[in-house]
Amino acid sequence: MTTPADRTAPGPGIPEAVHRRRWAILGVLMLSLLIVVLDNSILNVAIKTISTPAPTGLGATQSELEWAINAYTLVFAGLLFTSGLIGDRVGRKKVLLGGLVVFGIGSALAAESGSPGQLIAYRALMAVGAAFVMPATLAVLMNVFERDEQPKAIGIWAGGVGLAIAIGPITGGLLLDHFWWGSVFLINVPIVVAAVALMIWLVPDSRDPRPGRLDPIGVVLSVVGLVLLVYGIIKGGELADFTDPTVLATIIAGVVVLAAFIVFEKRSDHPSLDVTYFKNKVFSAAMAAIALVFFALMGVTFFSVFYTQSVRGYSPLESGLLMIPLAAAQMIFAPRARLVVDRFGYKATTTAGLVLLAGMLAAFAGFEADTPIWVLEVVFFLMGTGMAHIMTPTSVVIMQALPREKAGSASALSNTFRQVGGALGIAVLGSVLSTAYRNSIEGKLGMLPADLRGTAGESIEATLGVAEKLGPRGQALVDPANSAFLHAMHVTSLGGTVVALAGAVVVALFLPGRTPRRPENQEEPELVAAAD
Repeated sequence: MTTPADRTAPGPGIPEAVHRRRWAILGVLMLSLLIVVLDNSILNVAIKTISTPAPTGLGATQSELEWAINAYTLVFAGLLFTSGLIGDRVGRKKVLLGGLVVFGIGSALAAESGSPGQLIAYRALMAVGAAFVMPATLAVLMNVFERDEQPKAIGIWAGGVGLAIAIGPITGGLLLDHFWWGSVFLINVPIVVAAVALMIWLVPDSRDPRPGRLDPIGVVLSVVGLVLLVYGIIKGGELADFTDPTVLATIIAGVVVLAAFIVFEKRSDHPSLDVTYFKNKVFSAAMAAIALVFFALMGVTFFSVFYTQSVRGYSPLESGLLMIPLAAAQMIFAPRARLVVDRFGYKATTTAGLVLLAGMLAAFAGFEADTPIWVLEVVFFLMGTGMAHIMTPTSVVIMQALPREKAGSASALSNTFRQVGGALGIAVLGSVLSTAYRNSIEGKLGMLPADLRGTAGESIEATLGVAEKLGPRGQALVDPANSAFLHAMHVTSLGGTVVALAGAVVVALFLPGRTPRRPENQEEPELVAAAD
């Protein structure tokens, strides 16, 4: 019989010194994870300010704002597998430290960006660092906790994401109320310094004695393919014409490169993405659900900031506070979602979560400029509730659908699909928003000089910016801009609803009703751990 003392004693592969400080190590790992996730949630609040013309912001267009987000997401997703392989080869602590330093440097440079182009470039640099941080934190966690304590530790680790979602918008709003827009990036630097110091002191190094080979060709193909595909989609929205030859050529090129990536990975003896995983229908369905959920959610989150700030007139801080119900619901229900799964099963729980999310996305189609704000708060809370009952079950299914020794690959794939789904959601739904807005507002811009019409039609912020420059004469543009944006938001929210419902169909067809049986003949991966 196993006693509590037995369960808390270190295993044969974990040194006693590491075991004693495991919870302190988890705290350092959460701090590292916090800044990576916090950065994106802060940026969501700052995008309106960044889109404002200088000196308040950078005057970024809708397309440039999307790229400020997508550059980070795509680089992060593209490097996940390579960063994991490097961590296995040279040591996860070294990779964590290097990733944090690069992230901190990128943050400092982003804070001093003089143009949208510079901001996009420095965001990509930050993503390089983040790609080496997030996978390594979980790998270190798995190496310092015994199996009985791993679920609890992973739950706390995952709770850091909900915490970052909650405090990110508030922090961003406070900074923007008192400092310039670059402060939302500069805040990362002191946190990075503290995390690096604590990591050097507390965190042990670990590595896999049999690491896989690097796959540079596969990584390059995946990044190039995704960049071409998303750039084509964004450009189509910017031009309001997806039949433009340049747009079509770019999208087709992206699809071709991604197809080449899949073929190469299938034939490679050291693939960064083992495509045979997707022969498992349960695994594929869970991955598709994650991608579709973040596709819908990120696209809607992108336009909700403009709704609360541009149409409703809330400050960045107030806009951040309005997002609290979304994060609070995830923090409340995510740890308890397993109880719902135990009673109703994976299929019912996840399908219900997706249907609830789709309903809340559809609710945005009924929002007007004077909709009571408590209605938005209820919608955000229910969206978070739906997310909690989607992400927790699908994550468990993904980790249990593959042999235990493949847990690292399963985790990396889940992260990648989430990031890529979010990036494509912002690109596709952002393009829908831009196109619908342009088509709705262009008939109201006849009062403007010809050279200003194109600029004013790009986004609601561009229209309001031109209106402000024109003074009293420009006030006639404000109501048409709000009406055009609301129409575009309604169209875009319905697009997100369709995507969420597609996810519900996928999981209803392929996810198991109860706990999927773990493959037999699993072995614990042999790890090498060294105490500092």
